[in-house]
Amino acid sequence: MSRYARQIALPGFGAAAQDRLTRARLLVVGAGGLAAPVLHYLVGAGVGFLRLVDPDRVDLSNLHRQTLFRMAELGRPKVEAAAAAMNALNPEVRVEPHVAALDPANAAALAEGCDLVLDCADSFAASYILSDLCQAQGLPLLSASVTGREGYAGGFCGGAPSLRALFPDLPQRMGSCAETGVLGPVVGLVGALQAQMALAVLTGADPSPLGQLVTVDGARFRFGGFRFDGAPEPEHAPRFIAASEFSSGDLILDLRPEEEAPLAHPSALRSSVETLPETLRSLPPQRLAEATRLCLVCRSGLRSWHGAERLLGLTDLPLALVAMGDPSKDPA
Repeated sequence: MSRYARQIALPGFGAAAQDRLTRARLLVVGAGGLAAPVLHYLVGAGVGFLRLVDPDRVDLSNLHRQTLFRMAELGRPKVEAAAAAMNALNPEVRVEPHVAALDPANAAALAEGCDLVLDCADSFAASYILSDLCQAQGLPLLSASVTGREGYAGGFCGGAPSLRALFPDLPQRMGSCAETGVLGPVVGLVGALQAQMALAVLTGADPSPLGQLVTVDGARFRFGGFRFDGAPEPEHAPRFIAASEFSSGDLILDLRPEEEAPLAHPSALRSSVETLPETLRSLPPQRLAEATRLCLVCRSGLRSWHGAERLLGLTDLPLALVAMGDPSKDPA
C-alpha cells in the first residue's frame, strides 16, 4: 500500500476509503482536456476501473491543454493513447477504452455496472443525455465544462437534482473550444475539481459534492459556487434520442440547411428554428394525425432545443431532440 500511503494517512480517509476506491467502477465520457487531470488523479489514487469513451483522434490543436498526449500520438484514437498512458502510470487500475461517440442509444450500456459517471465531453447534448440516464438510474453524475477562461464542475443526480434542474434553459448560442478558444490551465483547474469531487463521492465524504456547483474564473482568479439541493425538476424536458431510434410514426424535421448536411432520414422535412411553427401549420392534417412523435434534428442539439421551446403550446405530439454531430468529422 506504499503507493497510496499519503492519502491513506489523511484523517477520515484511511484503508476503508482506499478499499472503496479500489472497488469503484467509473464511466468517463470524453478523453480531452478535462479528462487529462481527471484520469491522472483518479488512476493515481487507485480507482479500480474506468470505462473511457470518446470518438476522436489526437490532433495537434489538442496538445496545449490535453496533457495526456504527445506528438508521437497524433492521429491515434484518444482513448487508446489515454489508456496506454494510464497503464504506464498505474498498472493496478484497468482503463477500458471505447472509440465511440456517446448517444442515447448506447449510453445505458456504457454506464452498466458503473458506480459514478463523469462528463468530460465538452458537449451539452452529451451532458443532458448523461443527466437523464443518471437521474433515471439513480447514478451520481459529475459534469464539468470550460469555455475561454471560465468553467464549472458540479455534482448532479444520485439523490441530487439533475442538470436540467439547474440549467433548464440554454443560451441562444453556445461556443465550443474551437470557436471561442480556451486556456489550458483553466481546463486543468476545472478537471482537478472534478477529480476531487469524484474522490469525495466514492469515499462517502461529508459534505457531498452532489447538489453543489463550483465555478472558476481564470481571468479574475476567482472561485465561486453554491448549493442547489432544492432545485425543482423542469416540467418541460424533451429528451435526446439517437438517429438509429427513429420509428415509422416519427415526424422528423431537420433544422440544418441543405448545404450543412443531407437529411437525417429519407422521410425528414427541412425547416429552421425560426420557421418551425409555419412548417408545422403547413403540414396536411392527416400527416399530423398519423404522427406519434415529433423529432427535431440539428448538429449539436442546440437548434433542436430552441425549436422545441418555440413549439410549446402548438402541438400535443411528444418531442424528441436529435444531435447528429459534425457530418464532416470521421467518427473513428
